[in-house]
Amino acid sequence: MTDYSNYTKEDYLKLYDKPLDELIKISHEITEDNFDNTVEACSIISAKTGECGENCKYCAQSKHNHANIECHPLMDTETVKKAAISAKENGATRFCIVTSGRVPDKNDFEKIIEMIKAVASIDGLHCCASLGLLSEEQIKRIKEAGVERYNHNINTSPNYHKNICTTHNFDDRVKTVELIKKHGIEACTGVIIGMGETREDRIDMALELKKINPKTVPINFLNPIKGTALENYENKINEEEILKTICIFRVILPKALLRYAGGRTTRLSKENQQRGIEAGINSLLVGNYLTTTGSKPEEDKKILEKEGLKLSV
Repeated sequence: MTDYSNYTKEDYLKLYDKPLDELIKISHEITEDNFDNTVEACSIISAKTGECGENCKYCAQSKHNHANIECHPLMDTETVKKAAISAKENGATRFCIVTSGRVPDKNDFEKIIEMIKAVASIDGLHCCASLGLLSEEQIKRIKEAGVERYNHNINTSPNYHKNICTTHNFDDRVKTVELIKKHGIEACTGVIIGMGETREDRIDMALELKKINPKTVPINFLNPIKGTALENYENKINEEEILKTICIFRVILPKALLRYAGGRTTRLSKENQQRGIEAGINSLLVGNYLTTTGSKPEEDKKILEKEGLKLSV
């Protein structure tokens, strides 16, 4: 098999130009060489929704945008625990507590610690969290409470980041991930594609992730939401380009779990969702997402069965 580890950015661009079927064959072989036939399933809950002060152009929860969503303050621990139990019953082995905002305030953070402990106590379910740009002390606290993996995406490339958000920079995101790993928490760090970035930007994203070396890489596809600054970006990327990008990410990140995350049910047909799994997707975000509707567990299981795969337990 070809060794792609020393490829340059220009080499990856040439790889992008290969026919889709050939690219899928390459990435499928890489996946088979590094993984078994199980697919990880993760479910999330938006424990606090909306009123975020960051100005990310894609986000329905930003106060700088005007999306029509239902905002709510931090949920109570019992509600979150019940949702986690339900997620487990539907096949999830991981459950992620997600809150909007740059960082939780002191009162919310103490309540979140109790949520983490409650979810971590559920047998057979791994607790994850996505709580923004945490300090080192806060990271120590969530680790002690039971968080095993932390989601903090780079979202886009270093060069394109200023076109998407200006209230924090790319380095802020990377620093948070480095702190997470420093304290023994696995990194779940991914991207959003289809925000107007180029192929070069997408390769840069994958190369930055290669440096970070996260356990899981969620690949989100922009779902343009009315009221956000990117509401008219429906045609910035097509299904073939999405599939090629999945392949390129697998080539550059042969040992990372590549996760279908937000946007896949609206930006990919069922046939192409299956082709993405053939190409190397081996982790799924199941159930609903933060402010949009996701897939039904039984539909995902049918897709996996067609590829001879099964959910991990």
